[in-house]
Amino acid sequence: MGAGDRQLPDEVLVERTLANDAGAFAQLYERYREKVYRLAYRFTGSQADALDLCQEVFVKAYESLPGFRGQARFSTWLTRIAANTCVDHSRQAQVRRAGELHEEAIAADMRLPERHAGEPPGRSIELEETRAALDAAIAQLTPGHREAFILHAVEGLTYEEIARVVGCPVGTVMSRLHYARKRLRSLLSWLG
Repeated sequence: MGAGDRQLPDEVLVERTLANDAGAFAQLYERYREKVYRLAYRFTGSQADALDLCQEVFVKAYESLPGFRGQARFSTWLTRIAANTCVDHSRQAQVRRAGELHEEAIAADMRLPERHAGEPPGRSIELEETRAALDAAIAQLTPGHREAFILHAVEGLTYEEIARVVGCPVGTVMSRLHYARKRLRSLLSWLG
């Protein structure tokens, strides 16, 4: 594979992977590993779990690649595998902990910015407290509501994209987002 291969479309890399070109799948991995990691971290709040899930997602994707029909973009297909893997992990964790809630739910790339010159010193602390409250509130959402909220509010997916990723009707996505927002407003009402 030459230097020009780095810009190949996903579809070409999928075809090459199916033709036993391991380097092609390595490029898909490099292209999407950060996105998959961030999604896993948002669901788990744990770097170790997110790394494990990221690896699991790519193993599942590689093993399932012969069944990829190209009806959706590769990135959408991979996001669906990642979301399903994360939801399964969350459900298993809930059973193991018998209802214990996650304390973190938002990714490392959403950390608070550095305090700017002229900004009141207390502002940074206030933002940290707000972020912690939001993390805790998101962790209290049901898995379906949390999944829809993270995919929409954090990942920026449209209702239609979320529907394809999670395998449900658009109306269900809209309903889950409505109830997620309603629950978050209730949980965070003390913030004013």
